[in-house]
Amino acid sequence: MGIVVTAQALLFDMDGTLIDSTAAVERTWRRFAARHGLDAAAILASAHGQRTADTVAAHAPRGTDLDTETAWLVAQDVADTRGTVALPGAAELLAALPPDRWALVTSAGRELAERRMAAAGLPLPEVVVTADDVRHGKPHPEGYHTAARRLGVDPRATIVFEDAELGLLAGRAAGGYTVVVGHHGGEAAEGRPRITDYLGANCSDTGDGLRLTLPARAGATV
Repeated sequence: MGIVVTAQALLFDMDGTLIDSTAAVERTWRRFAARHGLDAAAILASAHGQRTADTVAAHAPRGTDLDTETAWLVAQDVADTRGTVALPGAAELLAALPPDRWALVTSAGRELAERRMAAAGLPLPEVVVTADDVRHGKPHPEGYHTAARRLGVDPRATIVFEDAELGLLAGRAAGGYTVVVGHHGGEAAEGRPRITDYLGANCSDTGDGLRLTLPARAGATV
């Protein structure tokens, strides 16, 4: 028997949650590290789930023009989507959702989100909240609050799918029911339902909301 959860809307992170863009992400940050003589492993360890501008600010050498460097990185990302694929079952789940009952909430910018979702063969929902739309990146809940408001639902009545610590913290701070996608083992993932893909997931519109069933392998209920 799976885990059954009801909600008014589903909110999805993008990278690592709906799509696997690991290869492309690592190529870009390795280029950045080589460009400045930095430790690529250290950058990659902190970059996941964070806006590009925030990662640049944390790692760029003193005196770097942060806006220029961020723009260079975004251009690199937009130009390189090779190897970007959808997580198994993601396309089928999204196709089953009412279009006004799900949103994308990503730390990527709008152009990059469009490119990566298209490369993975996934549709963009009516509501897309990107790094371009918020003042505060994850773990701040602004992105998830914004998505819920645009969908016309209470953020406490949403299910948030995330794969990284910062995103899980943002979803929790927004009041959403967080589901871990993948193998992240940070504190925010402790005790949460977990999936590695969307195979076997099912969502139906009950008229009063959405009824989501996650496969039994999803992990602990809370």
